[in-house]
Order: sequence, then C-alpha cells, then structure tokens
Amino acid sequence: MADKKTDAKNATHEITERMKAAGEKMRASGEKIAERGSEMSMKLLDQAEHNTREAFDAMRRAAKARDLSEVMHVQGDYLREQGSRSMAQAREIGEMIANFGREAIGRMTGHDEKK
Repeated sequence: MADKKTDAKNATHEITERMKAAGEKMRASGEKIAERGSEMSMKLLDQAEHNTREAFDAMRRAAKARDLSEVMHVQGDYLREQGSRSMAQAREIGEMIANFGREAIGRMTGHDEKK
C-alpha cells in the first residue's frame, strides 16, 4: 500500500515538475516573442521611413523636371526602384518571421541551443 502511495506521490511530483518546466518555457517564449515583435515593428518603421524619403526625393526631382518626358523618366525610375525595394523589404520581414517561428518552436520543444 505504501508503495502505491509513494508511486502516486512520485508521479504527481513528476507531472508537477513537467508542468512547471512547460510553464517556464512558455513564459520565456512569450518574452522572446514580445522582444522580436518590437524588433519587427522597428524594422517596419525604418522601411516606411526609407520609402517615404525616396518618394519625396522622387517628387522633388519631378518638380524640378523641365518637361513631361523628364517627369515620366523620374516616375519610371521611382516605380522600378520602389518595386525592387518592396521585394527586398518583404523578403527581409519574411526571413524575420521565419526565424522567429523557428526560435519559438525551438524554445517550446526544448531544442533551442541558444537558451
């Protein structure tokens, strides 16, 4: 009878410890997610600021243009550059999201070597 009680206590203790460990992993993961979310927000703001500067630069060049063909050239250059910039920015954000996901899964499963 005492062995069954001891076994039950041990099992309960083991479950409690596993739950505590899982809770700690979730807490740590949540902190990391918040930190990474802040990094992503700053990156998006930086990108928006850069895009806005480029747009104003293009508007200034268009305003200084001598004729319609020069305006069209400025607009074409801007659109081409903005398309390339948008693709690079989307790729950068996509990589950040993928890295965050891998890190979060690693932390939750205990496979994160960088703890």
